Amino acid sequence: MLDVKEIEIFRGEAQILWRVSLTIQEGEIVTLLGANGAGKTTFLESVLGVHHPRSGEIYFRGRNISGINPFDIARIGISSVPEGRRLFKDMTVYENLEMGAYPKRARSSLLESLTWVFSLFPVLEVRKKQIAGTLSGGEQQMLAIGRALMSKPQLLLIDELSLGLSPKITKEIYETIQKLNKEGVTILVIEQNAALALRYSNRGYVLETGRITLQGSSTELLNDEHIRKAYLGM
Repeated sequence: MLDVKEIEIFRGEAQILWRVSLTIQEGEIVTLLGANGAGKTTFLESVLGVHHPRSGEIYFRGRNISGINPFDIARIGISSVPEGRRLFKDMTVYENLEMGAYPKRARSSLLESLTWVFSLFPVLEVRKKQIAGTLSGGEQQMLAIGRALMSKPQLLLIDELSLGLSPKITKEIYETIQKLNKEGVTILVIEQNAALALRYSNRGYVLETGRITLQGSSTELLNDEHIRKAYLGM
C-alpha cells in the first residue's frame, strides 16, 4: 500500500533523513520506533506532502505521491493524527469531528462516519457538545483519532500515540486501534514506547539519527538485544 524508497529529506540545508525505505502492506499495523530527534515526525510529514524528497520516491497504491501537496494526500486516502493532537480547542467535539470530514469524498457519509467514530469511542458521543480543550488528555487523543477517521482513510498515520497518556488509557486506545485495523484501516504508529507498540503491531522499523537501522516482525524486534537494551531498559 505504502512504499517509501530511499528518500532523503532536508530542512533548509540540514539533512534529516538518509535513504530511508519503508513498506506497509494493506491490512497491517506497522510501528516506527525511535528516540526524540531521530526523524520520525519528519518521516510522517514527508508521507503527508509537507516535505518533498530531494531524492527517492514515495508510492501510495502504486502512485508516485512524492511531489503532491498535503490537501491532495488527504483526498487520496491518507490521514494523520499529529503529535500533540492539534485539535481546534475552542470548538466542540462535534465540530472537530465535522472538520475531519472536510475532504469532498467524506462529506456525503458524515453521519455514517460519526456513528462509526462514536462506536469506537463512546465517550465522544457523550461529550459531543463539550469544548474540545476541556477534555482530558486521553479524550483529546480519542478525538484526534476520531477526527482523522472522519475522512475515511485507507491509511492512518499516528504520531506519538502514547505521549502524555496514562498506561491504562494508552492500552485502551491501542486496543481500539487494533479493532480499527480489523475493520479495514491500515495503520502506521510512530512511537517511543517500544514494548507497547510492538505488542500491537505486525512489523516494525527502528529509525536512529535519520536512518533505518533495524526492521523485522514485531516478535523479532521485541527479542532483539539492541531493542531490549535501548528501548526496553533490559
